Amino acid sequence: MNRERQERVEIEEASGILPAVSFPELDPERVRVRRHHLLNEIGGPSGRRGVTAVLRPGRPMAVALATFTAAGVTATALTFGLSGTESRPDVPPASAASVRLLERAALAADARPLPKAPPRGYTYVRTVGHSTALSENQDGGMDRERTSQDLEQWTSVDGSERTLERKNGEETLIPESPGEGSLNAPTFEFLAGLPTDSRALLDLIHEDAERNHGSGSGSTTGPDQQAFVTIGDLLRGSAAPPDTVAALYRAAALVPGVFTVPEAVDAAGRTGVAVARNHDGERTEWILDRSTLRLLGERTVLLEDNAWGRAGDTVTSIAVMKTGVVDKAGHTLQ
Repeated sequence: MNRERQERVEIEEASGILPAVSFPELDPERVRVRRHHLLNEIGGPSGRRGVTAVLRPGRPMAVALATFTAAGVTATALTFGLSGTESRPDVPPASAASVRLLERAALAADARPLPKAPPRGYTYVRTVGHSTALSENQDGGMDRERTSQDLEQWTSVDGSERTLERKNGEETLIPESPGEGSLNAPTFEFLAGLPTDSRALLDLIHEDAERNHGSGSGSTTGPDQQAFVTIGDLLRGSAAPPDTVAALYRAAALVPGVFTVPEAVDAAGRTGVAVARNHDGERTEWILDRSTLRLLGERTVLLEDNAWGRAGDTVTSIAVMKTGVVDKAGHTLQ
């Protein structure tokens, strides 16, 4: 199937997957700004808020053309591989269906109100789910065991206080406070300081992924997959400003190899549509609510038989139940 025909098939697929718009439509001026932003992905200084990302010169730029319809407006996005991104040549750009779905999720996030987050407050995240653990048995074989990933977490908005976690009714304080925060230990203020330009944001994430999972690192994950995982972790494991969430979804649309799964079920039994990426015999899925396009959760599905299970098994599944801001560690959201 040639690329043009494949794009048409993906657009038709997206039309069947996407729900009707159930969030407030953007006013014409915001639509005009969004279109201008998307069409200027290819150049110009990147909009940033307090974070400096060094762009490495001399890197190849791969171009993908994706057409999507969002909030009643048809636009064409020129999606350029980032200057900090080196992708395998056999991995295609994100599918047209996934670009459309991610843009709709970004618009939905943009329409949500900014939560009040006082510096001495805490972001609250409650998740439920499971992962799979392997252990060697007496016969030298491997036994699989499902382990609970139910968690409540309180993270200081400004990073000045230690993070509180509650698992199985027991509370634990993380030894060190997150401080200024990082991609691996984000705070609300750190997330608020990330670039809202999708290209600049993915540059920043990919730079970190390449440093830890790129050539010579010994990692088998690779920078593109790690960038996708990092974005998913930031979406799932933290409470972030709406424009940061929107930027993360748009950054994911720039990662090669992303596609859609028409139906997926999270750890709480809720069904949605998923954005996914395959890597090393596994499919990582972000499951979105069909109506609100909020993130329901994430799961990892085996694509082939291995020590962790059989093809089709879900080896990890995490559902996001509550996220928000509270005034004190230990307080919850209703």
